[in-house]
Amino acid sequence: MSNTITTVEPVAKGRRKRNSAILTDRHCLKRVEERTKLYDRKCPGLYISITTAGVATFSFKFTDRQTGKQRTAWLGVYNPETFKVEDARSKVYGLKGMGGTALAETFREHKADKAKRGKTVAEIIEERIDWMKTPVRKPDGEMRPRLEAWEETARQLNRFLRPRLGKKLASEVTKHDIATLSNDITKGLFGRPSVSNARHMRKATSGLFNWAAEAGRDYVTASPCINLPKLDPEHPRTRVLTEDEIRILWHGLDRHELMASWDRRTRLALKFELVSMLRSRELLGAHRDELFDLDGRTARFDVPLKRVKKRRVIQQPLSDLAVEIIEEALRGSNKQFVFASPLGDQPLHRKAMADALRGDKRKGVVRTPGICQLLGLRPFTPHDLRRTAATLAGDLGFDDTVIAKCLDHAVTKKGDVIVPTVTGKVYNHSKRMKEKRAVLDGVALELRRIIGEPTVEAVERPDLRFAA
Repeated sequence: MSNTITTVEPVAKGRRKRNSAILTDRHCLKRVEERTKLYDRKCPGLYISITTAGVATFSFKFTDRQTGKQRTAWLGVYNPETFKVEDARSKVYGLKGMGGTALAETFREHKADKAKRGKTVAEIIEERIDWMKTPVRKPDGEMRPRLEAWEETARQLNRFLRPRLGKKLASEVTKHDIATLSNDITKGLFGRPSVSNARHMRKATSGLFNWAAEAGRDYVTASPCINLPKLDPEHPRTRVLTEDEIRILWHGLDRHELMASWDRRTRLALKFELVSMLRSRELLGAHRDELFDLDGRTARFDVPLKRVKKRRVIQQPLSDLAVEIIEEALRGSNKQFVFASPLGDQPLHRKAMADALRGDKRKGVVRTPGICQLLGLRPFTPHDLRRTAATLAGDLGFDDTVIAKCLDHAVTKKGDVIVPTVTGKVYNHSKRMKEKRAVLDGVALELRRIIGEPTVEAVERPDLRFAA
């Protein structure tokens, strides 16, 4: 018959015996020291290729009658759950039944599919990172990376996923692989045990495989991050500074001799976060052009959307205490950034405040004591200053919805009434400036009351220099 397919076995008889067997699933699980091919005696043309990483791939070798050339059709990767030896045999029998011409036509599809499905996790990580950091035009007209937080996502992929699964074919990664990696992160096999790191790894990995499964890429048929076991809940941070701690911190930041290791503008930025309730990333990039009416009664700071978590412009009223901090930061400076780096006319690094509070440690040894240690304060983070300011506002009796506006949180509830999210996103574009100014002015007055006089601990106790 013209459609007959002749299987080609271009090896000598003696070698054929050494490289052929009645394939079983156990052959697919065999460990080898170099790439090995093993032909199936039961189904001529079918063979497996086993890599040193333990990956077994099924292929079908045949002769194209029209060209007389030998072809190889890629069938798939062995999977004990979804694609076993019998599945591969059934696929070969089906291909033989198509006839030579039809099979030759599908060969090109198999070849293209192999190129896609044959990509390793490391390869798609590289493509994903290139895709994320590609500049695109944003709503404000600027060209910025497609995913502006791409560096953190790339860090998660490179730190956790690449070392463990980088050499594995993306199409063969299973739910069990991701779950095992999560467990190992929480057990501390990648450093300090961390549920948070496991959660961030899952988020980055899920984004990677969803992207890889999109039409046009088809590197995988589905994401392996579906229905993973739930991680233990993370307990939200609740650290709020007491009045005594606020007083010690505020006056301690002004002790230049004690704080000689930490730049003055870094210390002022810590004060500003407490007074303004803004996030570190939002305030550290403050530029002179973003400040308005500092000499008037409606002073404000406009944070462009590119620095805002929710990618929306923030108009934050500035209290007189906030203006004082800004004026001191700008005094004697010709730089354009309020909290400029000592290295040049550029903002302080996004981790500058956190590093200053925590100090510099290497292998558990303190090289430069942090502000918390120098002042004898229980450790806290810059974000805890936002929480402290919000707590002060709540204690003063301000409504949670207005405090949420000062924090740039979405407001979906007013008292006991649920407010549709779409109302704030689409219809109501009010910045609530009067209400926000009342909150921030109230917080400033309360801070002035708290820091009215330096405490004995903050001024007269030299042993605070060495407090643990």
